[in-house]
Amino acid sequence: MEIVKEIIFEFWGLLVEMAPYLLLGFLFAGLLNGLIPKKYIVKHLGKSNFSSVVKAAIFGIPLPLCSCGVIPTGISFRDHGASNGATISFLTSTPQTGVDSILATYSLMNWPWAVIKPIVALFSGVISGLVVNQVASEVQPKEVFKEEEASDKKGWFDRIFRYAFIDFMSDISRWLLLGLFLAALIAVFIPDELFQTSLSDPYLNMGIMLIASIPVYVCATGSIPIAATLLLKGMNPGAVLVFLLAGPATNLATITVIWKSMGKKIALIYVGGLMILSIFFGIIIDQFFGFLDLDSLAIAEGHHNHEEISVFGYIMASILSGLLIFVEVKKLLPAKKIKAISVKKFKVEGMTCNHCKASVENVIFELGNVKEVVADPNSDTVQVDGEVDEEAVKKAVESRGYQYKGKL
Repeated sequence: MEIVKEIIFEFWGLLVEMAPYLLLGFLFAGLLNGLIPKKYIVKHLGKSNFSSVVKAAIFGIPLPLCSCGVIPTGISFRDHGASNGATISFLTSTPQTGVDSILATYSLMNWPWAVIKPIVALFSGVISGLVVNQVASEVQPKEVFKEEEASDKKGWFDRIFRYAFIDFMSDISRWLLLGLFLAALIAVFIPDELFQTSLSDPYLNMGIMLIASIPVYVCATGSIPIAATLLLKGMNPGAVLVFLLAGPATNLATITVIWKSMGKKIALIYVGGLMILSIFFGIIIDQFFGFLDLDSLAIAEGHHNHEEISVFGYIMASILSGLLIFVEVKKLLPAKKIKAISVKKFKVEGMTCNHCKASVENVIFELGNVKEVVADPNSDTVQVDGEVDEEAVKKAVESRGYQYKGKL
């Protein structure tokens, strides 16, 4: 029973530390979603040159997209004229961080880590994009961004606040809670001397983090409490950076989609580049930024003295907890059903978040003669009210990297 209390204590302490910055980050994410149109971004990404690759990385860094949500967005950019290099730059840099992740990093790991994360994301995106431009530089034909028309019909409140505190929060809520829980387990069960004795080799730690991070999905925000706790336990900063870079940046699903939609060569550059750059930047951090150890953590001194945290922190944590409970309960409710007689229902797998849901709905809506589309990631179904050809739906869905499984 005492261990359970310790886990809850650690979990709540981390949540209180992060809550004010997470809520602010969610708000900024909503502002980005509501104020910056995709067609503006694509306009700057069309050429296979250094400028478009750099712009793609810069545009991607503040966007609150995870490695699953960034895929349909990136592929959509490519289909509408973005170069292969710019697309890979965007796909590499975007999931590593985001405005919410940057603020959450500051809350637990202090300003040096909050600055270094986006810098590393920028360089890794630019380098990967430039390499792709050298070996596969063809540019896709430009199309009109019809999917923005559906977004434009939403009011400013939905585009900013509903997106920030319901749609986007719903996307990362489980991963955030899982990250906090795993961080609490690490804090309770891993001895403080582990990384000074059994796992004292920094290169071994980097290898372990890389192998563990590449195949699985890790949310950029959810990874922060885990990284902070590992650093607090004495893991070398380079290995922690490898986890923060490679974990959120990719997973097997992302690699598969890039392989299928952009080709084997680009997929291998994407994965190989991430692996090499993760280790490279990890070594750089260990060699020249050794001060980014546990002493640099914002939680190093106060993490075990939660009574010193202000009342404001507890209020923010309570608000965040309420929102997290709300979005999790909302996921359990049945999806909206289209009541029209002409509704068609399709089985589509691979949707994992609200970005995936929106991507599927938008790409089917673009087919024309469609009145309404409702995608449900929980049941892997898509309802369509309109005159659409099944083969057209299949091609549209698969063009965004999802698996079409037939008509229901």
